Amino acid sequence: MRRFKFIRDPQPGDLGNNVEEFLRGLGGPACLFLSGRDASRTRALVTLLHGNEPSGAMALYRWLKSGNQPAVNVVCVVASVVAALEKPLFSHRMLPRARDLNRCFRAPFDDAQGALAQEILEILRVHHPEAVVDMHNTSGSGPSFGVCTHMDRQHDALVSLFTQRLIVSDLGLGALMEISEHSYPTVTVEVGGRLDDDAHALAYEGMCRYFQAENVLDEGDTDWGLDLLRDPIRLELNEHVTLTYADEPSSDYDITLRTDIEHHNFGGVTTETLLGWASGPERELFLALDAGGRCAVTRLVQISDGKLYPAQPLKLFMITNNAAIAHSDCLFYAVADDGSSIGG
Repeated sequence: MRRFKFIRDPQPGDLGNNVEEFLRGLGGPACLFLSGRDASRTRALVTLLHGNEPSGAMALYRWLKSGNQPAVNVVCVVASVVAALEKPLFSHRMLPRARDLNRCFRAPFDDAQGALAQEILEILRVHHPEAVVDMHNTSGSGPSFGVCTHMDRQHDALVSLFTQRLIVSDLGLGALMEISEHSYPTVTVEVGGRLDDDAHALAYEGMCRYFQAENVLDEGDTDWGLDLLRDPIRLELNEHVTLTYADEPSSDYDITLRTDIEHHNFGGVTTETLLGWASGPERELFLALDAGGRCAVTRLVQISDGKLYPAQPLKLFMITNNAAIAHSDCLFYAVADDGSSIGG
């Protein structure tokens, strides 16, 4: 069963007066094909894989209302429209009991989210774009960054259209960017916090560059000067562990993280940086695996006198202050404080 609505060259007057009306007009997952000045090439933009990450949809709506024509054909995939429209607007990452769509881009595709991911992959296969940008917001406030599975000039060039930070990671989570190894240069771009005006502005400015540039894949020896972070490790909660955010420890929860913890996004933390409070052995509370599949919990965090600290100097990013996302995804990602992978 086809789930996507297909629209070719939508006219500015047919898009509604704001992004909510635009999404209601789509009614569900949609694929918009924009004809470029050069019809021999195609790029792809994927956005709203998560319904609570509005910057990409807002930027696309703004671009479409401008009436501008892109340099090449662009296939725009707008995915979790129904979740985004669930009240309050842009507050639901996915619908209740649904899987995270950006964990569904590998088999089995045996539920509704898996089927949706499979159809996105088929759209990309049919159009065979020269590049794919998957645009996201971070759940907490923080600076922008790009993510790719392996580093080369093409991925560097794509990320540099949006940001100067690049995370190189191949965690095998079933994310869309993981198709890059087999298909087309694909990057995830996190433009910043979902409630941040700066993130909305960056999404639009970067999208304009991506749509309008004659070439977005560098074929020369350009040094883009990106700040590289390699092989991050995810800190996750073990099953049935409870978590809250507060400015002092809560005896009703296993872990209390500080309410301002997201301020450490892309900043260095030391073994004296208080992250929160916890009771119990670290490995009973947390899960973390390095690239070799070895437990890395005690390389990331330590508990001393009921207080939670980094186990070594680290750089943290994608820190969330949303307990639901922490439970369903992770607390944060970490690399060594110089951006390198965390050694065993």
